[in-house]
Amino acid sequence: MKKNKKNKKVIIEDDEIIKEENPEEFEEKENKPKSKLKIIIVSLFIVGIILLLWSRFISTSGLIVKEYAINTTNLATDYDGLKIVHFSDLHYGSTIYESELKRIVNRINQEKPDIIVFTGDLVEHGVELSDSDINKIQKQLKRLDANIEIFAVKGNHDYENDYFDTIMSDLGWNILDNKYEFVYANSKKPIIFVGLDDLTKGTPDYANAFSYLNDLNEDVYTIVLAHEPDQIDEFKNYKFNLVLSGHSHLGQIRFPLVGALYTPEGSKKYYDDHYKVDDADLYISGGIGTSTLKFRFLNKPSINLYRFFTN
Repeated sequence: MKKNKKNKKVIIEDDEIIKEENPEEFEEKENKPKSKLKIIIVSLFIVGIILLLWSRFISTSGLIVKEYAINTTNLATDYDGLKIVHFSDLHYGSTIYESELKRIVNRINQEKPDIIVFTGDLVEHGVELSDSDINKIQKQLKRLDANIEIFAVKGNHDYENDYFDTIMSDLGWNILDNKYEFVYANSKKPIIFVGLDDLTKGTPDYANAFSYLNDLNEDVYTIVLAHEPDQIDEFKNYKFNLVLSGHSHLGQIRFPLVGALYTPEGSKKYYDDHYKVDDADLYISGGIGTSTLKFRFLNKPSINLYRFFTN
């Protein structure tokens, strides 16, 4: 009894038989590239889903404190050790709600700041707050404890509704709307805080904000609060030492070597953590909430802590 031989596929080149293969083997080799492509596609899809979930739920949670040492010879020694906490771009209703706000306030108070500054964008655009929501925000923000003062300026989103004015009216914070304030901390020499109106939605008045210069006969350490960091180029001719801004979220989504993928109008030139602009320092907060897209990547919510050292 003869055994049936399997059919073989004959490969012929230039009328010569090169090799013989079983059809099953030939088909298996033919399908290998397709299988590899499928694996790559599925792997990329899984990685994409993981990154998406990470950016939405992990990267938008928690809070980082970024600490900076401000070494200056322009301040009286009485201010050595002064602590300022800077937070910005809360965008309540985006990825920040009452429980997150409570933790943020606790973390700020933990630093025992002398001065707290907020540089705008309290509520996310398009978010509707009930009276109960407003009361919750006020309740938490009232708990912020600064030894000396709390200052705030408006951001562009704060012009899209009345929430900023309504909430601030019950907090007792010092709203610097194109205004300045002299601050004395156990010293005869002050620090001047200048607050500017929003660049894109408000009406900045630099002449009024810096009007104290008309009567000042000596250099006084000056800190400017401006929501959009690009605004620094608009008031560069005035005297100041430090500018604190927000708005850019440091790009909100960042990648290694690339940095910020996108920044909004008003933070096209200055959008990273720190810049030296002439003789002044510009620090930009990465913000706490999110705007438009509820995602962060390699850019956790953060606040800035500045410690002053007088040399």
